[in-house]
Amino acid sequence: MIFKKMFLVSILLVALFSPLRAEAETSIKGTYHKLQGYEFKYDGKTVEVIEFLSFYCDGCYSFEKSIPIIKGNFPKKIKWKTVPLYWGKGSPKPGEAYYLAEEAGKGEQMKAALFNAHFVEKKDIGSMEVLENIGTKIGLGFDFSRRLRAGDKAKNVQMALDMAGAYGVDETPTLIIAGNIMTNLHPFQHNTDALRENVITILKSIIK
Repeated sequence: MIFKKMFLVSILLVALFSPLRAEAETSIKGTYHKLQGYEFKYDGKTVEVIEFLSFYCDGCYSFEKSIPIIKGNFPKKIKWKTVPLYWGKGSPKPGEAYYLAEEAGKGEQMKAALFNAHFVEKKDIGSMEVLENIGTKIGLGFDFSRRLRAGDKAKNVQMALDMAGAYGVDETPTLIIAGNIMTNLHPFQHNTDALRENVITILKSIIK
């Protein structure tokens, strides 16, 4: 009997939110690519934004200052997820360091510190010594260094690459909004301010 009631409630919720999702999806404005095979996801409350970035990417570093502006336009309505990638000669270790810091509640501090170390201080963020120093500065202890050296988050970094491959991400920064809306710098001649305004336009057309 309880199961039957739960089943009826779930059907009611689906019926309630399906028209909302359909209306939001068909009225999306801005420049984007709709991903085939992926479902549009919006529950009427919050929108997930997945940011694929590289800590070696100057466009990602430049776009970083736009993120608080985007979030500020939609207080408590955006769930922002950072997915670090590395390609070519880049090291997977900055991504591992980010995941360890995120687990400790210091993901944003690590993100900012990695960008600063690479682009401002011109340090090798693939270096264990550099990463351990960053960890110390943002309040991560010996356990961070031990786990970083042991490769505890190597699987997470590989999963990030696999996820990027599944979505067809081939440059950073790339954003996946509400499950199946992809946008990046390419249509804007790598102008991060233009990308910021485009993301805001997309989100405004979803969150009404």
